[in-house]
Amino acid sequence: MSKANNISGVVLILLFSMLVFASVARAAEYDLILKNGHVLDIASSVNAVMDVAVKDGKIARVAKNIDSGLSERTIDVSGNYVSPGFIDLHVHVFTGFEGAATSVTADHTSFQGGVTTVVDAGTSGADNFEEFKKIIDSSRVRILAFLNISRTGMDEGENEPPNFDVKLAAATAKKYDDTIVGFKTAHYWRLWKGDHAEPRPYDDVHTPWASVDSLVQAGELADKPVMIDFDAFPPQGKWPERSYRELILEKLRPGDIHTHCYARHFTVIGEDGTVVPDILKARKRGVLFDVGHGGASMLFRNAIPAIEQGYLPDTISTDLHGGNINGPVMNMGFVMSKFLNMGMTLEEVISRVTVRPAEIIKRPDLGTLSVGAPADIAIFKIIEDEMSFVDSNGSRLNGDHYLRNVMTLRAGRIVFDPYGLTYRVWDEIPKDDFYWKNPSGQTW
Repeated sequence: MSKANNISGVVLILLFSMLVFASVARAAEYDLILKNGHVLDIASSVNAVMDVAVKDGKIARVAKNIDSGLSERTIDVSGNYVSPGFIDLHVHVFTGFEGAATSVTADHTSFQGGVTTVVDAGTSGADNFEEFKKIIDSSRVRILAFLNISRTGMDEGENEPPNFDVKLAAATAKKYDDTIVGFKTAHYWRLWKGDHAEPRPYDDVHTPWASVDSLVQAGELADKPVMIDFDAFPPQGKWPERSYRELILEKLRPGDIHTHCYARHFTVIGEDGTVVPDILKARKRGVLFDVGHGGASMLFRNAIPAIEQGYLPDTISTDLHGGNINGPVMNMGFVMSKFLNMGMTLEEVISRVTVRPAEIIKRPDLGTLSVGAPADIAIFKIIEDEMSFVDSNGSRLNGDHYLRNVMTLRAGRIVFDPYGLTYRVWDEIPKDDFYWKNPSGQTW
């Protein structure tokens, strides 16, 4: 063979190798493409049928008609919405902790509702946050936390002002700055009598505003927002009224959060049938209002007229714990469905579980499908069908549509797919596939 032929052969081999390498590289540009879904990403102002490409656990591209040949795997999600993974701003997931709320396991309860990030609302305090951190670090769901102003967490210690160590709380939050997003107080100095709460007798230690004032001080020291579960109480002896008006107009700062905003024990709708003006004034001040549905904190008689008059929540959260997981809360998708049937648009609801909570906790990397963001994704559809919903006080709302989450991705990995979007139809699987084989080889 001539030297020229040898050179030509080598050149051909090199060219062939380069083509093969280019083909392999091209095929591996993305790990996954979600094809033909209706992308609803409020943060990026995207509301259209698009494809979403994922690489190394992050969003790599959002565009129309991304070439499936560029990905190792393509999933057709036609007929479904594709949204950033939902953020639940109020849950209780410090399992093993004995306190005021029985925590649930985040990995067992979040993905089915499209939730990829939860914020534990004050179950832990400075004394036991290290223990909670072990759960946080081992969870597939992203867990963030509002640290309880009581160093003992959400237990009887919430009633004891000596536990409200402001400097310790702030120092703990700064030490775990990426995980602790703010501070929380709840249940202070209240005594349940039947279906309502009354204050215990005040004294020079247990003053009306002890928990709130300490909470806000910690927020100022650490430059973080606070969340409060609040009870308004009348004057008592020399002690003045502890009013909801004073809380939202004077005590809370812009960016602070009142959770349970449609609860029974607040006058949301006045005697004239309109939203109480103080709430609207507080909103103008920048105070934020969170749903925190829970087992006792969301009433249709407050929420429906409020929403009709434009008093929408800033965030929709579940307050999920062991006492309400089997109803009336169940999961985030179920709670979101209630607000859809109370008159909020799909875009308004999605913003309250994605971009808005992300902004509030100062995590702009979350709640979006922008390039480079974590590939936390909820894929859902709106089912047009009759369905009833209940609130936290024994009333029912008849609805005609609901949100059903069908797939969830966390950091690019599929963690929820009960309807088989990634599965093959059983009788279309080739007969030589392992699916048809009896792995034991046993015959009968």
